[in-house]
Amino acid sequence: MQLRAPAILIAARTHGETAIIARLLTEEYGVVACYVAGGRGRRLRPVAIPGNSVELQLSARSASQLPFGKLELVESRAPFLSEPLAAGAIGWACALTATALPERQAHPPLYQALDGLLTAICHAPSARGWAAALVAYETLLLRELGYGASHVVEGERPQGDMPQILAAMDRLAPALDHYLLADRRGDVMAARLRLRELLGRIVGRIVE
Repeated sequence: MQLRAPAILIAARTHGETAIIARLLTEEYGVVACYVAGGRGRRLRPVAIPGNSVELQLSARSASQLPFGKLELVESRAPFLSEPLAAGAIGWACALTATALPERQAHPPLYQALDGLLTAICHAPSARGWAAALVAYETLLLRELGYGASHVVEGERPQGDMPQILAAMDRLAPALDHYLLADRRGDVMAARLRLRELLGRIVGRIVE
């Protein structure tokens, strides 16, 4: 198996002293996992950060073998991880995607939406510029995996009204937890709870 494709790194787990097991979302092939030699080394450490856009090259001798992966950086989101809100949003979006999506099932709308969401998180002047896109991505993920979107009021498309966006986030939380993250390793929802708390502080400042 050989393939080369644009990808978004959504998870990186340490393997041995310097390697990682990476999970990446591609438009054509869905989520793929691979072994990246030197992923924790000096050269690749800035590349192997969840949220980064990369050019992925995979090679494997058989379908049953974990492929070897090579990563070339296309766009780094690492500079934005020093800001708590941006870091929380990027971390949650990537963790949700990595946990919920099965491997090798293409979902082109999700790839495009995640790329757009990460770009908005990094370049919008404030959380108001991307919070609605985050709700839309969560809703799209539920729809793509067959769980519908009845958890958000039909026809509601929160744009810049933070109280409305937070209310939509609260309605989506049980569905995400029950349908997408149940019986999965790690408390992925904790990342969302932390993000929700940070966004709630924004609303508190507005009210004050």
